[in-house]
Amino acid sequence: QVQLVESGGGLVQAGGSLRLSCAASVRTFSAYNMGWFRQAPGKEREFVSAISWSSGRTYYADSVKGRFTISRDNAKNTVNLQMNSLKPEDTAVYYCAADLDGLPGFHVTDYGYWGQGTQVIVSS
Repeated sequence: QVQLVESGGGLVQAGGSLRLSCAASVRTFSAYNMGWFRQAPGKEREFVSAISWSSGRTYYADSVKGRFTISRDNAKNTVNLQMNSLKPEDTAVYYCAADLDGLPGFHVTDYGYWGQGTQVIVSS
């Protein structure tokens, strides 16, 4: 069983930054691919970023590439999402996700474990 708890969300002005964190309660955190997804009101949950368990390779949605950075600290069982140059369209609930499959996925169905989410609001 994997429990994920996100933190770091909040209200920020356009152009500002936020750092989201996800703490995982699992012994073998280093074996999990980790992902971040987001869901805006009235929209489907969408992929934001992911990081591989093995190589640390990172993946980003085109909409956040160059602005967001994902990282993981296996010693602390955490994965972070540094979000810079935030835009109003980044407003959403952000979810942390984990899965044991070989490569990180880009779809909701690729992940078996989810956190409760943290709200990010970017004002214009």
